[in-house]
Amino acid sequence: MKLLLPETLRAIGEKSAIGQRLDEIEALRLYECGDLNALGQMADEVNRRKNGDFASYILNRYFNYSNYCILSCQFCAFSRKKRDADGFELAVSDMVQKAREALSIGITELHIVGGLHPSLPFSYYTGMIRELKAVDQRLKLKCFTAIEILHLAWLSKKPVPEVLGEFRSIGLDSLTGGGAEIFRQEVRDSIARGKETAEEYLDVHRTWHNLGGRSTCTMLFGHLETLEDRVDHMRQLRELQDETGGFSGFIPLPYQPDNNGIPVKYSPDGFDMLRTLAVARLYLDNFDHITAYWVGMGLKLAQVALCHGANDLHGTIMEEKIFHMAGAETPQMQTENEMINAIREAGRVPVQRDTFYEPIREWAGEKVLSKI
Repeated sequence: MKLLLPETLRAIGEKSAIGQRLDEIEALRLYECGDLNALGQMADEVNRRKNGDFASYILNRYFNYSNYCILSCQFCAFSRKKRDADGFELAVSDMVQKAREALSIGITELHIVGGLHPSLPFSYYTGMIRELKAVDQRLKLKCFTAIEILHLAWLSKKPVPEVLGEFRSIGLDSLTGGGAEIFRQEVRDSIARGKETAEEYLDVHRTWHNLGGRSTCTMLFGHLETLEDRVDHMRQLRELQDETGGFSGFIPLPYQPDNNGIPVKYSPDGFDMLRTLAVARLYLDNFDHITAYWVGMGLKLAQVALCHGANDLHGTIMEEKIFHMAGAETPQMQTENEMINAIREAGRVPVQRDTFYEPIREWAGEKVLSKI
């Protein structure tokens, strides 16, 4: 770890304080800074200017329609082949039942992704969206990664804009941000050979944004990439956000080293997770919302992240599989009360948000008895 000279850190902080954009060299210098407290304070000040004392969460429910996948990404412990005994696929009727159960306890968003299934027809996916939306028009559907969209375009023999336009017309509210991993191709070839390129990932989101849609974006960090790779990844996201303004939030995902084919000597520790969130807040000046993903960090560290640039703890989630199959030891879900208390303990005002980070309800001081 290099020691960043106080005057250099001060100069970057002053530049950020007056709203000037940081460049890639400055972002890298911040990454190399050994003073996490100073870095966190700088990021916290930027966050407070954007979001005040508010920190958000969402009442959402995860489920995966299938873990059968034609790819074999080295870092993935989720995917299975048809020959595997623990592979699964859900009928649309099963998903509708899950949606009704979620709606009955106040869930506002379904987050749905799956593997690149070798044989499900395109009508399965359109039927999924139609029938889930029919449960209740207010239930937001946040579904599919960029690589899933590319797979479905290949499956249907339709261009990506047509596929996205059809999904939007029948009720898809948001794309998920998964699958970004790290954009540098040499790293992608080492951890996810055969997956979409950075350009393809970005173009799917660009097309969705140009159709009027919103999406989140991610970065998987703490495996084979360098700090320069992380900054370059965020640079490309920032450039697309300049172009379209369609990203609602950025979610850094700490790599889970167990149960996969990419052993690393040191998995991301708390220091690395917090500095990554802080650098993201300072560098991604055109993003209002940075999420501390408690599934990968643990809720206690995610609380600390609220003082290091993050302003969102993600959601109640329920039944998360992908991170847990990779070795995450966090709970499968959080109750709403746990989310609210975590935010309050961090000295912030809890806000229930929707899929697009818009506020639904503010918990200024009243006690909450959660059903979730």
